[in-house]
Amino acid sequence: MHYKTIVLSDIHLGSNASKAKEALTFLKHHTCDTLILNGDIIDGWQLKRGAEWKKAHSNFFKKVLQMSVKDKTDIIYIRGNHDDFLDAVLPFKLGRFSIRKLYIHKGVQRNYLVTHGDMFDSITTKMRWLSKLGDVGYTLLLWINHQYNKKRISKGLPYDSISQRIKARVKSVVSYISDFEIELSKFARIKGCTGVICGHIHQPAQKIINGVLYLNSGDWVESLTALVEHADGNWEICYYHDWILQFETAQNQFVSASDLVLS
Repeated sequence: MHYKTIVLSDIHLGSNASKAKEALTFLKHHTCDTLILNGDIIDGWQLKRGAEWKKAHSNFFKKVLQMSVKDKTDIIYIRGNHDDFLDAVLPFKLGRFSIRKLYIHKGVQRNYLVTHGDMFDSITTKMRWLSKLGDVGYTLLLWINHQYNKKRISKGLPYDSISQRIKARVKSVVSYISDFEIELSKFARIKGCTGVICGHIHQPAQKIINGVLYLNSGDWVESLTALVEHADGNWEICYYHDWILQFETAQNQFVSASDLVLS
């Protein structure tokens, strides 16, 4: 499937929670004119704490570079808070690959401000120590979530995200997300855009806020979501688990049909 634009964020390569294999599988079966890697692609915080860099993490970047060279895809890497070590090389451009802090994406229907979104997180910007402490707690929660879902899967039950349910139920978190979305939409207006594309809060979304189209690409730790822009300028949130189910079903049907013809 070919798209005008694909946006991925919060893959957190270098962390044990990263779903790098799934992200790679998604890119292997989708092409685009522009690929936006919208922050926290590499988790420098986890790597500093001794997390293991795996072969799957390297394979993801090999695919991205292959897209840039072989497929002539423009790669826009937006710096996030977990990959803030990139500040040392900003701005950077080599061929079709560039690293930036902000980017204006010219869509068919409107212009979009593209930012990871961490600059609108007061904890990340003003209380860095608390943000890193929260990251440790989130990592622990993801480990608990992993163990919990191993048992669910063994019983034939679907994946269930504990942290996502907590986010949905805790009033202060819901209020924080709402404020985050509103402030980003205001900033997009200031930058002369009527759309904003972000990540950071691991909450995929597509909504209109005060006339601004707010798009959040989610993450590849729990949600496993991407934003895709069609040729007509319309956007869609693509859920990996839904896509892979359809893909595998179509493959099985094709194999069954082939066997029937051969017989």
